[in-house]
Amino acid sequence: MLLEILLAIILGVILGTITGITPGIHINLVSALLLATTASFILEIPNIVLITFLISIAITHTFVDFIPSIFLGAPDEDNFLSILPGHQMLIQGKGFTAVILTAYGGLIALVLFLILIPFFIFILPTIYPYVQRIMIFILLTTCFFLIYFEKNNRLFAFLIFILSGFLGLATFNLPLKENLLPLFTGLFGISSLLTSIIKKQTLPSQTILALREIKVEKSSLKKSILASIIASPLCSFLPGLGSGQAAVIGSEVVGELNQKEFLILLGIVNTLVTSLSFLTLYSIDKARTGVAVAVGKLLELQSSDIIIIVFIILISGILAFLLTIKIARVFSKIINKINYRKLSLIILILLVLIVIYFSGWLGLLVSLISSSLGLACILLGIRRTHLMGCLLIPALLFYI
Repeated sequence: MLLEILLAIILGVILGTITGITPGIHINLVSALLLATTASFILEIPNIVLITFLISIAITHTFVDFIPSIFLGAPDEDNFLSILPGHQMLIQGKGFTAVILTAYGGLIALVLFLILIPFFIFILPTIYPYVQRIMIFILLTTCFFLIYFEKNNRLFAFLIFILSGFLGLATFNLPLKENLLPLFTGLFGISSLLTSIIKKQTLPSQTILALREIKVEKSSLKKSILASIIASPLCSFLPGLGSGQAAVIGSEVVGELNQKEFLILLGIVNTLVTSLSFLTLYSIDKARTGVAVAVGKLLELQSSDIIIIVFIILISGILAFLLTIKIARVFSKIINKINYRKLSLIILILLVLIVIYFSGWLGLLVSLISSSLGLACILLGIRRTHLMGCLLIPALLFYI
C-alpha cells in the first residue's frame, strides 16, 4: 500500500503541475472531472490511493498556479490578487522573484499547517455550532470590511459587489455543468487578458536570481505569517469566502503590506486553505473546496486517514516547491522573447474554448457578462476582491 501511495503522490504532482501551468484550469474543475472518470473503476482502486492522487494534485496546483497568474495574467479565484504585485514585478524584470516569493509562502504554509492541526481537530468541532448561529453576522461583517478597506472609491466598490452578487445568483440558477468556470474565467481571466491586449504591453528581460539572493526581512515574514494566520482559518470554514478576500482582511488587520510581503501572504493562504480544508472536512464535516468535496465522496475520514493526509501534503508540497522553481526559470528565460500581446490573445482564445467545451454557449455568455464587471474594476481602479460578491451574496441569502 505504501508503494501505491508514493506512486499516487508522484502522478498527482505531475498532473498538478500540468493543471497549474495551464491558464484557466481550476483545481475544483479537475477534481470534479477526475471523480467522474474514476467512478467506473472506483472498486478496483483503494479509496485512499485515489484520495492521495487528488490531494497531491491540489497541493501541487496551489504552488504552480502562480506562474500563469504572474507571467500570463490568467489566474483562478484563489490567486487573482497576485496579478497586481506580481505583474508589477514582472514589468520590472522581477517575475522570477515574484513567483519564488509565493513558493516561499507555500513552504511556510506547510509549517503553519502542522501547527494548526490541534486547533482544527480538537477545538473547531466545539466552537463551530456557536459560529453557525452567528454566521449571517460574520458574513455581513466580512462584506462590510471588504468594502470599507477599499482605498479608492467605496461607492463603486459597493456597486460592483452588488452587481457581481446578482450575477452569481443568476449563474448558479442556470443549467450549467460548471457554474464557477465561466463566471471566474470572465471576472478574473478574460478581463486581465483583454487589458494586456489593449495596452500592447511588452516585457523586459527577466532577472533570474539565485535563491539565496532573494532575501526577505524577518519583520516582513512575521507580518505575512500573522496576516495568514488571521486569514486562512476564516475561509477554511466560512462559506463564500475565498483566499483572496481572507488575504485582504488579514493584510488590513496587520497593516499595509509591500509587494514582497503580500506575495508571500498569498502563497501561504493559497496552500494553507487547501490543506486545512481536509481537516475541516474531518472535524466538522464541511467541505470548503472542490477537492475536499471529492475526498468526502470517496471516503469518510478517520483519524488514521488524517495522518496519511498530512504525510501526502508535506511530500507533495516539497516536490511542488522544487518544480515551481524550475518552471519559473524556464518562463523567465522565454517570456520576453515572445510577443506578449499575441500570447495573451492565444490564452484568451484557449479560455473561451475551455468555457464552451465545459459550459456551452450559455457559459460563454456568462463569461462575457462577467468579464465586463472585471474590466469595470480595472478601469475604475478598485480591488477585484469585490467581485467575490458573486459567492458572498448567495451565501448570505442562504443563511437569511
